[in-house]
Amino acid sequence: MQIPVMQTPAIRHDWQFDEVMALYQQPLNDLLFQAQSTHRAYFNPNQIQLSALLNIKTGACPEDCAYCPQSVRYDTGLETAPLMDIDSVLAAAQQAKAQGATRFCMGAAWRTPKEKDLLKVAELVRAVKALNLETCLTLGMLSAEQAQLLKMAGLDYYNHNLDTSPDFYEQIITTRTFQDRLDTLEHVREAEIKVCCGGIVGMGESVQDRVMMLITLANLNQHPESVPINQLIKIEGTPLADAPAVDPFEFVRCIATARLLMPASYVRLSAGRTEMDEALQALCFFAGANSIFYGDKLLTTANPNAQQDARLFKRLGIQTTM
Repeated sequence: MQIPVMQTPAIRHDWQFDEVMALYQQPLNDLLFQAQSTHRAYFNPNQIQLSALLNIKTGACPEDCAYCPQSVRYDTGLETAPLMDIDSVLAAAQQAKAQGATRFCMGAAWRTPKEKDLLKVAELVRAVKALNLETCLTLGMLSAEQAQLLKMAGLDYYNHNLDTSPDFYEQIITTRTFQDRLDTLEHVREAEIKVCCGGIVGMGESVQDRVMMLITLANLNQHPESVPINQLIKIEGTPLADAPAVDPFEFVRCIATARLLMPASYVRLSAGRTEMDEALQALCFFAGANSIFYGDKLLTTANPNAQQDARLFKRLGIQTTM
């Protein structure tokens, strides 16, 4: 069936709070119609990009991110592990590729990587690239020099989420500032590495905070190529273990609004899918999500298995990018 051609919405970087709040709060059917129309103008609406995520160094992070089980400040029962060896990482990357992933993301629980560790990670990037996979890293804060080193290794994407709005940020993290995050994003852009940057929904933030997070992303000089929208995974031992559940339609509104504000970006339905039924995931895809993390685990938490996702895609008539 031929997909109708939609008028292409303009890429903007001047979104205002009142207009975005009006978009976000309109009747859900209207919001979904606008988001799906915008999505069709830039993407095949029946295609999903698959990324795989591997935790290459676990725990012992000095930061105090209130949602994170890898912080050394919280007793979550997580077993720490040093940086993985190259053979183990390559085996995971090859498995991810065999299951259909086109991008392999590697995460390490650091505030900022030390030089000796960064050199080892650069070797991992080169090795994964040799498998004809896109590469992505999330290692914490980067200096301009560190970003350049990773670019020379062939890194395609760097993930560094804003997490939440500037105003709510200090309620979640005190060991680095919101500006620190923006500075790392700038260093990544200056190195000509693509940006993966989004946030988390369900940490006790207000609707206004969710809107401001999305506006901050959309008003960057260049939109992130990948925008992960995460639903909080509540982990025993972290300060947010008892956070109230997010209304599922509020989460869908975040996906749809992200699509409207950043129409040419991949919007990734990220953490929290194990808490979503298939109908809710399908609604998120209709709202403009066109990327997921594929595989049984996200860093330290569970994720739907690949076979389960493949069955859902088949039922929905969704194909994966190659």
